[in-house]
Amino acid sequence: MAKAQKKGGGNSQDKPHDPYMGFNFMVEIEGLTVGGFSEVTGLNSKIELETYVEGGVHHRVHQFPKYMTYPNLVLVRGLGERDDLWKWYEDVTRGKIRLLNGTIMVRDSQQSKLIAWNFKKAYPVAWDGPQLNASNGTQVAFERLELVHRGVYKA
Repeated sequence: MAKAQKKGGGNSQDKPHDPYMGFNFMVEIEGLTVGGFSEVTGLNSKIELETYVEGGVHHRVHQFPKYMTYPNLVLVRGLGERDDLWKWYEDVTRGKIRLLNGTIMVRDSQQSKLIAWNFKKAYPVAWDGPQLNASNGTQVAFERLELVHRGVYKA
């Protein structure tokens, strides 16, 4: 088995290059940790293309990049006493739109940052409250917040 190479060219057996685990992460908005989330989705982007058909050329088309699109970020967490995200959403429903920046960080077992993405100029556009069911006494109550934003960038 080949040994992993460090950037400096030496061999490294003390730090494996395994994929990062996707269960240990945190979300900050404007530098403040806004709670432990159980799920974050929407970390992707896409380049929209302009298709151009050249006259007389029937075996191919040209494709040119136009612009980037980003889906909404969806944050899911257990419902608790903190209501900062609800207040932000409520402000938007009243016409007070605050565009906030944030960071999503994947952490290792010692809580050190492994990788992070920044999102810019976000505000909430949807909130889902918990599903309440008296027949399941062990179910956690979750809330879901959906954010529109102007881009996700690797930090």
